[in-house]
Amino acid sequence: MDLSAYSVRTDLALEAHDMATASGTIMPGVHRAVENHEGIRISTIDITSEEGARAIGKLPGHYITIEVPELRQKDSDLQDRVATVLAKEFEGYLAKLNVPPMAKVLVIGLGNWNVTPDALGPIVVENIMVTRHYFELMPGQVSPGYRPVSAVAPGVLGITGIETGEIVQGIVEKSNPDLVIAIDALASLSLERVNTTIQIADTGIHPGSGIGNKRKGLTVDTLGVPVIAIGVPTVVFASTIVNNAFDMMHNHFLKQTDNTGTILGLLDNMQENERLELVKEVLNPLGHDLLVTPKEIDQFIEDIANIIASGLNAALHDAVNADNVSAYTH
Repeated sequence: MDLSAYSVRTDLALEAHDMATASGTIMPGVHRAVENHEGIRISTIDITSEEGARAIGKLPGHYITIEVPELRQKDSDLQDRVATVLAKEFEGYLAKLNVPPMAKVLVIGLGNWNVTPDALGPIVVENIMVTRHYFELMPGQVSPGYRPVSAVAPGVLGITGIETGEIVQGIVEKSNPDLVIAIDALASLSLERVNTTIQIADTGIHPGSGIGNKRKGLTVDTLGVPVIAIGVPTVVFASTIVNNAFDMMHNHFLKQTDNTGTILGLLDNMQENERLELVKEVLNPLGHDLLVTPKEIDQFIEDIANIIASGLNAALHDAVNADNVSAYTH
């Protein structure tokens, strides 16, 4: 049976790496490092070869994943620390790409502002400190420590009737930024990572990839300038939830007996990838492989968007203190 249509897909390089590792796939040119800072886990994955990229299913590049499981607890001090960590990690990207202090930056907030789980990008744009117009209209009055930053939320194809990539390409051609930052909502394989994880990548982004849509990518090849992508998983497929439920049942029964196969049967001996493919095979024809988001998504999306905006404001403007970005979080 051909199960290629039900292949496992995740937007997070960390999850793709974990799946490849679990299946015993050889990954030459893939390097991973992990750091922990008081509840904040930072994973770095460098993909330096085409063979490694094929093994993981991600483009060659530098990926940083910031995981904060307690972020849903609405701890304002923790949110400030995450924004500070994001700012410092993003400054590393700027240094890696040799982006000078006065380079022009364009922030693109991808997504549909009318759909809460997809509104991450537009909400971040609302809170970005835009300064490009000051440099254009009154350059002599701009205080030191700021750079020209512009921001736009171009909407989605269903609203504008225009491919997002075409809109962004037109803006880039007219405004001539030195760097593009694209922010979008993603899909995850893990319920725990929804609204608690931030991924940064220097590989660009494809609008709509989180829900399986094929759109023109925002990359250095299509735009002509470096593109850094920032994403947060806000949704999980129903098939993922069902698959995770099997894992939870297995762990529960394992506390009672070693013979879990008697209870779960064939499913107990299947690898996770095979089981997830089977679940998708059952749900997809029925139209039941829905996208699921937490009921508290309204508050979660505001919190994580403010964290990203605050971190970017601190990273892009030297006048904003990276060690205390809470003043810039609404």
